[in-house]
Amino acid sequence: MKKRLVFANMILRSLTRRRSRMLAALMAIAIGSTVLSGMLTIYLDIPRQLGREFRSYGANLVLVPAGESGIMSMDDVEEAAEYLPPDKLVGVTPYRYESLGINRQPCTTAGVRFAQVAKTSPYWRVDGSWPERSNEIMIGSDIARFTGITPGTQARISGHTRDMKPFAVDMTVSGVVGTGGAEESVVFVELSTLEAMMGAGGQVNLVEISVEGSQRELEEMAGEIGANVPGVAPRLVKRIAGSEATVLGKLRSLVFLVTAVVMGLILICVATTMMTVVMERRREIGLKKAIGAESSAIIGEFIAEGAALGLAGGLAGAVSGFFFAQLISVNVFNRSVAFDYIAVPAALAAAVLVTVLACLPPVKKAADIEPAVVLRGE
Repeated sequence: MKKRLVFANMILRSLTRRRSRMLAALMAIAIGSTVLSGMLTIYLDIPRQLGREFRSYGANLVLVPAGESGIMSMDDVEEAAEYLPPDKLVGVTPYRYESLGINRQPCTTAGVRFAQVAKTSPYWRVDGSWPERSNEIMIGSDIARFTGITPGTQARISGHTRDMKPFAVDMTVSGVVGTGGAEESVVFVELSTLEAMMGAGGQVNLVEISVEGSQRELEEMAGEIGANVPGVAPRLVKRIAGSEATVLGKLRSLVFLVTAVVMGLILICVATTMMTVVMERRREIGLKKAIGAESSAIIGEFIAEGAALGLAGGLAGAVSGFFFAQLISVNVFNRSVAFDYIAVPAALAAAVLVTVLACLPPVKKAADIEPAVVLRGE
């Protein structure tokens, strides 16, 4: 125990005697560790951030009927939803399509759950407001232009029930939908209201699902649903799931590249500093070897100094790395980053490892010093 204390005191004195050089190396390690810890935090948090970002582009998984009937039961839909992780599920929107009329003009009417549509299709541009009551509807912008209907006005929805009985219901148009897609030619009604109009319920034609997860995770979810719920056929929305996987891969590669460059710069900076220290301490090293110090002891001393520098700089950088990651996340994703406890020990271990590796060339130089040559002043 006493020898360890003496050795630790010797390392501390050696570091403090050359404050300016060691401070420069310490600052380089701390900055590098900050970048490493921050980038590692972002690297681990990218799937969550990117998943949330891509959810604004719509659903990434759809359910369609497995047979040729073109309809699914809501019981099957609810059973399929049980195979989706609740903590990653953003929304599930069933669609039921009917051919009805609005103000005597034929149109496609979709029964939906508006609370879920707002989650699975946040890209919808709504002029007006989302429906809050059962007698409120939304219409596509093409229908609004064709019929002259504006938000806040009344519109009559008419058609025939499944028993071929005619009906006509006055509804309030709460908003006009603009998406740049097929939704602009559709009238949207609350699903329960449409079921009451048609006199039949519990059946839908399509289900859009927005769920966080990588493409592999989505494929696993779809596989479980397809294998266990025979009434539905899951389909990945390739343009979203594939794009998410591509962007995720590129961002992770970029983070890895930046981290590798920073670690390389730290290695060069520490190696240069330690090489200078070795040259300055040549006489001291020669004297130690002359009085019987083994090369292994000299190597251990310099390795310990490097490890101490790496530990101190790594601790400082690992803590500040979270704030660095927070700054990047807020500016890039407009969201705060989640603290990951793995990032701190990983950044600390990497800082110590890089510092020790950087000490190897100077250590070899120190071990090769000949006492007689150095003490003669050569």
